[in-house]
Amino acid sequence: MVFAAGNGTRLRPFTLHHPKALVKVGGTPMLQHVIENLKATGVTQIVVNVHHFAEQIEQFLAANSNFGINIAVTDERALLLDTGGGLLNARRFLDGTEPILLHNADILTNLPLDSLTLHGNATLAVSHRQSSRSLVFDNDNRLCGWINHKTSETKGNADGLCYSFNGIHLVSPQIFPALSNYGEEVFSLTPFYVANSSVMEIYGQDISDYKWFDVGKPESLADARAWADSLR
Repeated sequence: MVFAAGNGTRLRPFTLHHPKALVKVGGTPMLQHVIENLKATGVTQIVVNVHHFAEQIEQFLAANSNFGINIAVTDERALLLDTGGGLLNARRFLDGTEPILLHNADILTNLPLDSLTLHGNATLAVSHRQSSRSLVFDNDNRLCGWINHKTSETKGNADGLCYSFNGIHLVSPQIFPALSNYGEEVFSLTPFYVANSSVMEIYGQDISDYKWFDVGKPESLADARAWADSLR
């Protein structure tokens, strides 16, 4: 599943007229980068959620014949559901036995996506990088807490290894009942993971050795474009 529904407020003025998922890096829209990376991994079915300028994403997919694979669109025009609500809303396309790869549309990386390995209920791609908030893992790389470095607020066990979440995760469809029981219609997966870390097996996989950019921020977008240009 590709999360492409965000408002992209940090990328204004571009997102005043376009969805964030269509911002270009190296002359190619980010949504295309992600879809092509998923295809290269062997993915044959993708779900894309839409909200902000949803029709532009639908038109982009149609104009490219869905990049030759099966792409379903889940419509969040009426209400932006965030990643947790968005995943739950797409359950009819994803429920089954195979792991589900989740990828934010604003993440550019050279990480081989097939190198992610599902452990327990979920594996989160994480790295050592500057961030105001961190996920905390124990010595077995199992999620155990969360910390806000600016406010010192913590949740769960904050005594462990701190990593930043990179917007790519591999989850088991067995998490759907817990998502349904979370009690929220609009929610992010990160607090869901933290809240359930004591009863679910959620692990981190360090991808610090790979390039990674959050192009949802202007400064990171500039870095991503410079890196893409350097590869030409």
